[in-house]
Amino acid sequence: MSLPKIAVTMGDPAGVGPEVCLHLLRNEEIAKLCTPVVFGDAAVLEQAADQCRLAKPEKIIGGLSEADGPCVLDIGAIGLSDFETGTVNAATGCAGYAYVENAINAALGGQVAAVTTAPLNKEALRAAGISFPGHTEIFAAKTHVQRACMLQYSSEVRCVFVTTHVGYAEVPGLLTRERILETLELGAQAMRRIRGSEPKIGVLGLNPHAGEHGLFGGEEEAVILPAIEAARAKGFDVEGPIPPDTAFLPDKRRATDLFVCMYHDQGHIPLKALCFDEAVNTTLGLPIIRTSVDHGTALDIAGQGKANPNSLFEAVRLALKFI
Repeated sequence: MSLPKIAVTMGDPAGVGPEVCLHLLRNEEIAKLCTPVVFGDAAVLEQAADQCRLAKPEKIIGGLSEADGPCVLDIGAIGLSDFETGTVNAATGCAGYAYVENAINAALGGQVAAVTTAPLNKEALRAAGISFPGHTEIFAAKTHVQRACMLQYSSEVRCVFVTTHVGYAEVPGLLTRERILETLELGAQAMRRIRGSEPKIGVLGLNPHAGEHGLFGGEEEAVILPAIEAARAKGFDVEGPIPPDTAFLPDKRRATDLFVCMYHDQGHIPLKALCFDEAVNTTLGLPIIRTSVDHGTALDIAGQGKANPNSLFEAVRLALKFI
């Protein structure tokens, strides 16, 4: 049987995406599990190989029917004269978005089994006039889903997020019983699929001490606790609201399969502190499989051969668990 094809988007050409994709193309263990196809620009990858003293791609293709091993699908979205490595640029924002669009279309058309993404640069996207704040929103819009959320996965801790790329001041107004419950449900479905068992779920509060019964904010009593009660009524094993400052202590992490976080940094800070090079991001609720590295474009080290590719390797492995 042929191995599943995984579309791997190259990410922003000015960041570390090209470098980590080069490492992926040479990873013999990954090549035994799937056929990684980097959706990007061959010239950019070859330049990154020179900069980082890495091997250049061995196979460059013009169509997915030619993919019979690790290779590069040359999208032709940007020229080398259009950008500088390590610098925010509208042209790289356009190119990174083009790789993602092509990969989504390939997945929707059944040409690839999953999509794994290297990082985009949000400033470059905005400079290019692209209104999406990140991958999660792009995938939700392009696949026309109403329910989607972000899952951050690692062996140490797993988190889903009720809100993601919004300012902190906007978070309280976006928290509803329905949104918290659907995030919990999507996360539980994913954990069952990955681990094959019912997860123990912890729901974090928003405010200090989880609000202290309304003393430090009303969101826990108004929306978080009602969502927890609704989840329990549906048979989920749920604890909460848990005070955020104690949620990720070692004993609590060991006892909890999945944390439901109210906002971006509530879960990203402990995840990245504990397992930065292992953590993987995936978007739940889509009709296609999408996983991603859990780091940014790292413009400060781009082109220097310093980027750790392990998060990309783990993202591909997680994608395979969903297939």
